Amino acid sequence: MAQAAIGRVLIVDDNADLAGTLRDVLLSASKGEERLVVDVAERGEEALAFARSHGFDVALVDVKLPDGSGVDLIPPLRDASPNSEIVLITGFASMDAAIAALRAGAFAMILKSFRPDELVTTVRQALTKSRLSREREELEHRYRAVAELTDVLVLGIDAAGRVVLFNRKAAELAGVSVDAAVGRDFVAAWIPPDDRGRMVEALALARESPAQTKARPRPRHSDVETGFVATGADEPRKIRWHLAGSVDPTAGEIVYGIGIDVTERRALEKRAANAEALSAMGTLALNLAHEIRNPLNAAKLQLHLLGRDIDKVEGAEKTRAGMHRRVEIVGDEIARLNRLLTEFLELARPRKIAREPVPVGELVDGVLSLERESAEARGVRIVRDLEPAVAIGDGEKLRQVVLNLVVNAIEAMKEGGVLTARVASEGDRVTLAIEDTGPGIEPAVRAQVFDPFFTTKEAGTGLGLSIVRKIVDQHAGGVRLESEPGKGTTVRVWLPVGR
Repeated sequence: MAQAAIGRVLIVDDNADLAGTLRDVLLSASKGEERLVVDVAERGEEALAFARSHGFDVALVDVKLPDGSGVDLIPPLRDASPNSEIVLITGFASMDAAIAALRAGAFAMILKSFRPDELVTTVRQALTKSRLSREREELEHRYRAVAELTDVLVLGIDAAGRVVLFNRKAAELAGVSVDAAVGRDFVAAWIPPDDRGRMVEALALARESPAQTKARPRPRHSDVETGFVATGADEPRKIRWHLAGSVDPTAGEIVYGIGIDVTERRALEKRAANAEALSAMGTLALNLAHEIRNPLNAAKLQLHLLGRDIDKVEGAEKTRAGMHRRVEIVGDEIARLNRLLTEFLELARPRKIAREPVPVGELVDGVLSLERESAEARGVRIVRDLEPAVAIGDGEKLRQVVLNLVVNAIEAMKEGGVLTARVASEGDRVTLAIEDTGPGIEPAVRAQVFDPFFTTKEAGTGLGLSIVRKIVDQHAGGVRLESEPGKGTTVRVWLPVGR
């Protein structure tokens, strides 16, 4: 059974006798696993055609060819057969000629007349280098293929903080091409300002000198979780990074990073924590609701009686007016406590929802009509863009969602503005959007607006949007808040049209 050739040598020389001698010397030294295939070309043009069609590992090229210089032939030969090596053969070589040949990419230069063992040794060295270059290229190709196909972010950052490697997943998330990402400052381009300090520290830790062990140096690693500015996302994605320092022979000091998108996981963990807290609150609320409401109702009744008694008190009208004002303040506070208790129970108490067709456009129009006077009192103009869309759900609960959103929008516009309500059918869901032209919400607090008891209002309960999210979740829908400081806020809700 014939053995496979491990190397192809191309001799480029118009001297047929010399070319034959070179061929015989190489073939005689080729045996066993070192067997070679040797081809001959007389001209540079013929050599290039052969290289393009068959390729080669090592070329022995005469400096003087009938159609040009062997030195000038080096670059096109290497382009035609990448990872190949060129050995020049010449009868006369100055130091300048040798330097020029090496600069052109020659592996070595052999002077005529050379010894056979010198030729064989040089060719074997060139074959080894060519084989190692091909193996390295193959390994790099495999690693890059893995990096491109994986569903995690893979990147490389040089000592100056610039991107040298950016895989397909990272490019898709960043909204740029791989070529556009390479060379950019990674931290400045894609890490949010609040997280940049921690990322810089993690990169510095990964770049520290390797910890020496008895066996071999051990690279330093670091882990950090930061935001990642993703295209089309309202908020930065949460990425868990594992960083490791390395030294590349050609690129120098590199920190390689693998990033896992944990945005959904963190959101689920937060929702689970909130659900656990709400469950505990629900038990407490149900036990205390009766005990709290009884004294609240008694206090409200006593205030009513006190107001009637004040009218019977003799004295100046101004004094009675002041007493009535204090009674009104106390009454407002009792009403606020009662409203807080109602919302607290609504948020914490489990309750099944109805499943029936709900004309969302009509429902929103009814809520807007109910709140029209309140809007006019604040100088708010209402704009309707309501399609006759129908969703499946609980009409009363969805009315509560719309009411909370509309009231929030009106209260946000203290100096007046425009409230726009939109309802539309989009495939298998109905979308509802309530937009206001108020002051907007700062990015630092935007992620907390759906948390229980978080509020930016002086007298707010912090439960309105929590209730909205809970009801929407019960309907297997979704809710998202979009806001830009100084330009207003939009809350979008989508609901399924079927079960």
